[in-house]
Amino acid sequence: MVPDDTPSTDDTPSDDGIASVDAPATDTSEPASNDFLAPGDDAPAELVDVLVYGLVGGIAGSVLSFVPFATVLGGAVAGYLCGGRPADALKTGTVAGVVMTLPFAAVVTFLLFFLGIAGAPAEFGIVALLVVGLAAAYTLGSGIVGGYLGHYLRGRL
Repeated sequence: MVPDDTPSTDDTPSDDGIASVDAPATDTSEPASNDFLAPGDDAPAELVDVLVYGLVGGIAGSVLSFVPFATVLGGAVAGYLCGGRPADALKTGTVAGVVMTLPFAAVVTFLLFFLGIAGAPAEFGIVALLVVGLAAAYTLGSGIVGGYLGHYLRGRL
């Protein structure tokens, strides 16, 4: 094939005498985003998205409870799916942490109820509530950390 010698519109000089350069057009209508996030990914997430993806992440963390750091994984799933801003990822990780805490708290409450009927000493109940509180704090905290890590990974992958 023989190249065409006719000048294209890109090779013709503009009014100021400088040839035009193929530069990408900038669209100022979309919000600014860094290089790692898709356009519009840094827009705030809606509350429904935060709740739905937090529920999905909480269920994923509960299903993966046999894996070490499953609570971080559940929060990471929630933060990755939600997108939005880092604050939205923290909220989503919190929802995932609450969802992951509920089955554990329900089982412990159920067991304490039956042990209370069986006549267990009150000190056992106090220690058990302390353990439940620490486990809930660990689950919530690691869900929040996982949500932030998921948001970070969303920006990098």
